[in-house]
Amino acid sequence: MTHLTRRKFVQAAAAATMAGAWRSAVAEESSKKTRMGIVTYCLGIRNRADRAAGRQPNFNDPLNFLEHCHRLGAGGIQHSIGIQDESYTAKLRREADRRGMFVEGILNLPRDEPSRRAADIERFDAEVRTLKQAGITVARVVMMPGRRYEQFQTPEQFHDYAGRGLKSLELAEPIAARHQIRLALENHKGQRIGERLEVLKRLSSEYIGACVDVGNSFALMEDPIEVAEAYAPWAATVHLKDQAVCEVEDGFLFADAVLGDGFLDLPRIVAILRRANPAIHFCLETITRDPLLIPCLTDQYWATLGDVPGRDLARTLRIVRAGAAKDLPRISHLPLPQQVAQEATNVERCLAYARTLGI
Repeated sequence: MTHLTRRKFVQAAAAATMAGAWRSAVAEESSKKTRMGIVTYCLGIRNRADRAAGRQPNFNDPLNFLEHCHRLGAGGIQHSIGIQDESYTAKLRREADRRGMFVEGILNLPRDEPSRRAADIERFDAEVRTLKQAGITVARVVMMPGRRYEQFQTPEQFHDYAGRGLKSLELAEPIAARHQIRLALENHKGQRIGERLEVLKRLSSEYIGACVDVGNSFALMEDPIEVAEAYAPWAATVHLKDQAVCEVEDGFLFADAVLGDGFLDLPRIVAILRRANPAIHFCLETITRDPLLIPCLTDQYWATLGDVPGRDLARTLRIVRAGAAKDLPRISHLPLPQQVAQEATNVERCLAYARTLGI
């Protein structure tokens, strides 16, 4: 073999090695991909740690969150965008398109309070206009933040708050319709199926649908499959999570679990929602935190839930006992760096499970 021939041989071998490495990298990157998005709350511990350390840019910036989720292999994000100028929204839209990712918004509804109504409507309109400029078509909203069984002492308090939430939606709907942004109303441990469907039917707007949280309503004694079936015709987006439970004296502990580790029948739930809306986005909302107490055996819990049939409580407790976990995840006692690491691990494991569902 001549010197020239040897040189060409070495060059060819090196090129083949580089091509093989590139193909392996592409295959590895492709294997990480999922169409599921990530809700900003999934990485709340990391964001708090970055802000405490003064690291910039942190995940409060949707562009930074988008880039991080892309590296994880996610298919999109759900994030509060706020009020941005056109150069920012153009960049957000361009970066999402370049990565083949979707972006959904998070909005706070305008409050129906005389002293601030006009200013809050103006704020809401500006935020919705920002979403429109960024090419975003869906935004998650809540009409009753908090947990019904913790927040209210009487049925009157609950119904008053629900009425104000409905008024906020009525103020928001024409703005959403004008900008063609669909508001996705989350079932957020506030209203049960019948109450929420009454709201959706009363508004009867193509610009107000449901953000179907697949776990939240179990805290209100509702079956997760029935929840998915009831909200599927209205579904505009999905908060995907899994739940782990453990019975305690006052009721049960309710924890966010890594997808596939809890008791929810996620394949069936996903199939129900896909059948109703094949184009729907699934967004991970597994929050790394201590378990929540659902005190369903206390008087306080039933203060606003007196109409719930006893069979719903019985069914819920049967599910809890059948699927009880020995150890529920706890996080608050760990040093912050360990909490950040656990949160990252949970998100990565959830993304891996999402790939098995084809989402």
